[in-house]
Amino acid sequence: MEKFPVISLEKVNGEERKTILEQIKDACENWGFFELVNHGIPHELLDTVERMTKEHYRKCMEQRFKELVASKGLDAVQAEVNDMDWESTFHLRHLPASNISELPDLDDEYRKVMKEFAQKLEKLAEELLDLLCENLGLEKGYLKKAFYGSKGPNFGTKVSNYPPCPKPDLIKGLRAHTDAGGIILLFQDDKVSGLQLLKDGQWIDVPPMRHSIVINLGDQLEVITNGKYKSVLHRVIAQTDGTRMSIASFYNPGSDAVIYPAPNLVEKEAEEKNQVYPKFVFEDYMKLYTTVKFQAKEPRFEAMKEVEAAVKLGPIATA
Repeated sequence: MEKFPVISLEKVNGEERKTILEQIKDACENWGFFELVNHGIPHELLDTVERMTKEHYRKCMEQRFKELVASKGLDAVQAEVNDMDWESTFHLRHLPASNISELPDLDDEYRKVMKEFAQKLEKLAEELLDLLCENLGLEKGYLKKAFYGSKGPNFGTKVSNYPPCPKPDLIKGLRAHTDAGGIILLFQDDKVSGLQLLKDGQWIDVPPMRHSIVINLGDQLEVITNGKYKSVLHRVIAQTDGTRMSIASFYNPGSDAVIYPAPNLVEKEAEEKNQVYPKFVFEDYMKLYTTVKFQAKEPRFEAMKEVEAAVKLGPIATA
């Protein structure tokens, strides 16, 4: 079996740049996922984020989750559950405006640490987007600009914990889906596994690794590359023992950003066969995505094509 791609960024600005770019290119084209080490985010900061996130879960979230499970009878289900996930979550927004100071239950030190972590991830996301540009033959800054809209990108973090689950065969930690946005940066538990991606019809584990950041590509990068890179189905399998921590940060286009395939990446043949991805406003895509997140992505793209065609046609004269 092929080995899950683990890539070190340590010498990306030195003599190994060509090799590292090649590894990233291969991971983007064949996996849609890769794991980064030596990414420039200090290990001490990652350790602090992990410790505080786990403390916050125990102090503020664990009891609430147990009460939710009891109220819905989830610990005694006999048939597969398809409308819920076995996860306890909260969301932080960083860009265009932060909501960290408004969230209840977070102590000041945790707020400060998560703010610092978000700044480091934002920088890493933009560095990665430029490496992708280089691999795709796009000018430096193209993807950042494509995501920008009028107010800059949307950037937020979903902090999740997946507690031990008595019936992991009947209820998923998180049901299979692709991510709607741009580039996703995940700091995950290094002991409790559970994240899997679908490759060549097989579910493959994303290996837990200390101090690594897992990267995956969202639907918007599939559109901009006209399918050269693809977003990939992934899921979380709940475990019977151990709570899995997952901190996923989403660097997404701004709400009013207009997303469309980069002209340089649309081959003549694709154009002739009408195999070109749609053009749309990111917010419109998100409205659709939230209603069909756990369904196949292809109908979403087709629906956006229909919207695009209707816009091109304009209003029909009735006089």
